[in-house]
Amino acid sequence: MIVSASTSQSLASALAAETGEPLAATAVERFPDGEFQVSVPDFDAQRAVVVCATTTADAHLEALQLQDAVREAGAEEVVTVIPYLGYARQDKAFEPGQPVSVRAIARALSTGTDRVVTVTPHEESVREFFDVPCTTVDAAGVLADPLPDLHDPVFVAPDAGATDLAATVQDAYGEGAVDHFEKTRHSSTEVELEPHESAIADRDVVLVDDIIATGSTMAGAVAHLQEGGVGRVFVTCVHPVLAGTARLRLARAGVEAVYGTDTVERAETTVSVAPALADALDG
Repeated sequence: MIVSASTSQSLASALAAETGEPLAATAVERFPDGEFQVSVPDFDAQRAVVVCATTTADAHLEALQLQDAVREAGAEEVVTVIPYLGYARQDKAFEPGQPVSVRAIARALSTGTDRVVTVTPHEESVREFFDVPCTTVDAAGVLADPLPDLHDPVFVAPDAGATDLAATVQDAYGEGAVDHFEKTRHSSTEVELEPHESAIADRDVVLVDDIIATGSTMAGAVAHLQEGGVGRVFVTCVHPVLAGTARLRLARAGVEAVYGTDTVERAETTVSVAPALADALDG
């Protein structure tokens, strides 16, 4: 049975349709002191697939409560699908005295589940922080699906580390070049960004990344593309977090459209990772 948290209702519904498993009803009660309780009053299955994008602190707690609720209701196996793993970029202590936040999150989530499935984590190594088996699903390929017909496209990663993502999208699209931005720092405040190899004049460019949070990096990249006489600019990402005014920032920079998956449910969600998750659940 598919059990959805409030953050992943569309994805959980798509996953239920993809797998043929029933979709559980959930209920949330808020208390005057600010606490809340999420329950599964009609749960009746041997396996529970809890689907929860941990986009907020409340979402982390909701995942833990759902794990416990299905165990209490008699689930013999619990699989926790975390389409977007919050705190994944805090995968090391950057300063003395700091926590490895994603490790703490992973350990907590491991206590109530038999297995974890997550989608395109910022670093593949986060799997090692879970105390139960963790499967990662690469969803970058589906980002090619919503793209329009492109003119002599270049798929550009924001840095060399994300080049494989751009290559995956390019391969799924079927044509075009792959490149990444190189940063040249001229001063403490002046940084020049330009594609490493490809000429971009009059060509359509697709900027590819795993997560777009504030959009500031992407907006800066687009500004440099515009100076180079680029054709149309599109942005695509697995996790469209788009915090605050990120979408406005990208629009003002000249981005024609932003495409994301349903790992984080936003207006920019145009493609689902449900088929890939269904395959992982069967595996």
